[in-house]
Amino acid sequence: MTATDQPARRPDNPRFSSGPCAKRPGWTPAALVGASLGRSHRSAEGKAKLAQAIDDTRALLGVPDNYRIGIVPASDTGAVEMAMWSLLGARGVDLLTWESFGKGWVTDAVKQLKLDDARVLEAEYGHLPDLSTVDFDRDVVFTWNGTTSGVRVPHADWIAADRTGLTICDATSAVFAQRLDWDKLDVVTYSWQKVMGGEAAHGMLILSPRAVERLETYTPPWPLPKIFRLTKAGKLIEGVFRGETINTPSMLCVEDYLDTLAWGRRVGGLDGLIGRADANLAVLTQWVDRTDWVDFLAVDPKTRSNTSVCLSLADPRLAGREAEFAKALVKRLEGEGVAYDIGAYRDAPPGLRIWAGATVEADDLVILTEWLDWAFAAEAASLSTAA
Repeated sequence: MTATDQPARRPDNPRFSSGPCAKRPGWTPAALVGASLGRSHRSAEGKAKLAQAIDDTRALLGVPDNYRIGIVPASDTGAVEMAMWSLLGARGVDLLTWESFGKGWVTDAVKQLKLDDARVLEAEYGHLPDLSTVDFDRDVVFTWNGTTSGVRVPHADWIAADRTGLTICDATSAVFAQRLDWDKLDVVTYSWQKVMGGEAAHGMLILSPRAVERLETYTPPWPLPKIFRLTKAGKLIEGVFRGETINTPSMLCVEDYLDTLAWGRRVGGLDGLIGRADANLAVLTQWVDRTDWVDFLAVDPKTRSNTSVCLSLADPRLAGREAEFAKALVKRLEGEGVAYDIGAYRDAPPGLRIWAGATVEADDLVILTEWLDWAFAAEAASLSTAA
């Protein structure tokens, strides 16, 4: 194949968006046939479906029995906000940020909650902050996987086992693809439309016993809207963690989430899901290693995400024109119907962002790399002609 020849193969599924993510392989609307439609979510059938979603989540992720799992409004954003507004302010807080979403939690803590004792530990895109400087006598808020930078924490060894503060972890693009250390995490949040390709608007809130104790012994000084309230008369509202949701969930989305969890069990459970994501990252790593015009945004290989793989354009001819060129690449590939939604996040450095989680097939990523090389050659030729 010459540089001008289109690849002979096309991905079976060209959806490489980092959220909402690709549906599981083989998904069709028939997967939703058992949905509890036209029924109250408070009916026995509705409650049973919601409870099953919680139970199946616990089993697949290995969440400890003494941790609470709740289905909450407004996706991962709602779950993180609920945790921050309900728990922060009892002591100082360290806020870790190295990409767009972590920076958003900093804004909420500093400018909205106006916390007096908030310390921001920040790193540029492609790097992690110095984790050794985190103070675990304070609360700590961080993203496990930086969706917009492709940088993740490599493990939880940096988190103190004897901490007195709480760890609040936004894990929405890490859960089901990276191994979380539950003993080191007091609050974990994620959303259905990320790693497992579920449908939007529903968040998951997982609380350790230490987080529950904070909820029952601390009242924040600011008012809490109804959808954030997790306690009543100083006690945890246990129903939230049995599937008695605060507001009305979509039972169609619930059915879809149950389907993704069942698929996860079929491909080998958590080990199988992580293995698929790791294999997908390996495909992209092999391509980057042999390709001189692209590089990982994440500098340290140990911190490279196996879900939201962020790439920068490394060809020196593109200096100062990276954003324009990346947009042209994305547009060309979308026009060919071989890759959708692979542009870098709007606040991130210009480049590409390719989802590599378990619902993506490795063969499709191999084919995508062929199309990326073709698109680069075509756009580079246009650049040379214009020059």
